Amino acid sequence: REFEAEIRFYSGDDPLDVWERYIKWTEQTFPGGGKDGNLAAVLERAVRALHGQQRYYKDPRYLNLWLKFGDCCNEPLDLYSYLRSQEIGTTLALLYITWAEALEARGSFRKADLIFQEGLQRKAEPLDKLQAHHKQFQARVSRQTLLALEESPDGDNMGLLEVAEPQRSSLADLKGRGKKKVRAPISRVGDAVKAMNSNRSCQPQASLQFSNTPSFAVFDENSVSGPEIPTLTAQSWPAPPVPRAKENELSAGPWNSG
Repeated sequence: REFEAEIRFYSGDDPLDVWERYIKWTEQTFPGGGKDGNLAAVLERAVRALHGQQRYYKDPRYLNLWLKFGDCCNEPLDLYSYLRSQEIGTTLALLYITWAEALEARGSFRKADLIFQEGLQRKAEPLDKLQAHHKQFQARVSRQTLLALEESPDGDNMGLLEVAEPQRSSLADLKGRGKKKVRAPISRVGDAVKAMNSNRSCQPQASLQFSNTPSFAVFDENSVSGPEIPTLTAQSWPAPPVPRAKENELSAGPWNSG
């Protein structure tokens, strides 16, 4: 009640300070969250109350408030994109670190690296913290790349951040799992089954035999003696089409009957 009264009757020049203290008190008083703490509602009220105040766009306290609100959202990636479009926190390293970590948790390593690169290009502060997190990210991806290469020694030698996000290839051979190297053919339906063996070559046989004599005539527009194309004449409908009877159509009746 004290915080609500302070927010309601506040007359100072830094309303963000009140909301920051209110949120910290809520987190400390209700560390487990829940309905009593109602932290998500307080965060939503805070971002609405401070919306449009550009003097806070480069303030780490304001960005931290938005990022906490993003943790309560179903899709925080959309919120990060909104912050970038509004230039909120784009000069701070915390935005790019949090955004990249969220992408890394989803397996989007290439997009996470692009977010780090964007923050480095903008020289987000503190820059040394952003560079340290980027190097740690690259080290984690490198370890996962080496593990992926050890598990699939037949794989191509791809670059960093490309093995982590394999692209689906069409019309490729199916690979078997396990120690035995078993390859399945692409087409495995009907007469198109092909026996794959390294000792002999694969010679598919034609399953259809076409006769030399065509079974239908092909129209030739250059021939003068060919049949003429019939012209269609528009005819008026004698009556509108009759609607089909619907199976679930019920006749009107009393509503109080079973």
